[in-house]
Amino acid sequence: MTRPPKKSEFLEVRIPHPTKEAFMARCREDGRSASEAVRAFIEAELAPEPRRRFRAAHVVAGALALAAAGAAAAPSLADSLRTAEFRALDANHDGVVSLPEYVNR
Repeated sequence: MTRPPKKSEFLEVRIPHPTKEAFMARCREDGRSASEAVRAFIEAELAPEPRRRFRAAHVVAGALALAAAGAAAAPSLADSLRTAEFRALDANHDGVVSLPEYVNR
C-alpha cells in the first residue's frame, strides 16, 4: 500500500485581514480547511487545459466573491489613505495640522 506524499511545503500569501476572515468563513461553510481550498485551486490551475474551462456561473461567482472581499477591505484602506494625507499635511509632525500647514500644502 503506497502512502500519499507528505504535505510539508509551505506557501505564504499576504492578504488583508478582512479578506482572510471572509475566506476562512467560506471554508467553514463549505466544510473544508483553508489548506484544502488552496490545494484544490492550485491543482485546478495545473490541470491540463480541457479541465480548466470555467462555466460563466463560476466566473460570476468568483467576481462577486472578489467584490465582497474588496468591499470588506475598503474601510481599512480608506483609513490608511487618510493617515497618509494627514501626515503629508502635518509638516512639523506634531500631530496637529495648523492653519499655516494647511494653507501651505
